[in-house]
Amino acid sequence: MPVIPDRPMLFLDVDGTLIPFAARPDGPARQARGGSAAVEVGNPMLDRLNLEDGPRLLALGCDLVWATSWMAEANEVVSPWIGLPELPVMDWPDDDDQPVEGIHWKTRALVERAAGRTFVWVDDEITGLDREWIAEHHRGRALAHRVDPRVGLTHVDFQTIRHWLAAA
Repeated sequence: MPVIPDRPMLFLDVDGTLIPFAARPDGPARQARGGSAAVEVGNPMLDRLNLEDGPRLLALGCDLVWATSWMAEANEVVSPWIGLPELPVMDWPDDDDQPVEGIHWKTRALVERAAGRTFVWVDDEITGLDREWIAEHHRGRALAHRVDPRVGLTHVDFQTIRHWLAAA
């Protein structure tokens, strides 16, 4: 997926965001867009992926970036399930880097990667401290959008993100 410098970036988490911690109400395993069943790839939690999330994410018009501890495995496992192309993957700082007190371990690295570009960060662990730190240290527009980890991304989340992007 080509990176277009003027487009907003969207940093995307997996656990709790695309894969909710509670089972989805639509029941048992569904077929991935690539045709594999969740148990075939060894992760029954993949049943909780919403297959519509891929097209909805692509429709936002952002440069999508995996921002997850899944690292490259997100491209190998999650992308085919929800119909996403291979995406860039965040390169996280070494454990030796000094964390900033009170903010999520991803926050500083995401702001550095955005380098002033408009961005959306979609994660289930975002707090008010992360939002404050981003506002103080990022010179562009940013939306740190917290997803309810019990249900993952919802239609309302997508509406919120679309509305924020349109207000640019």
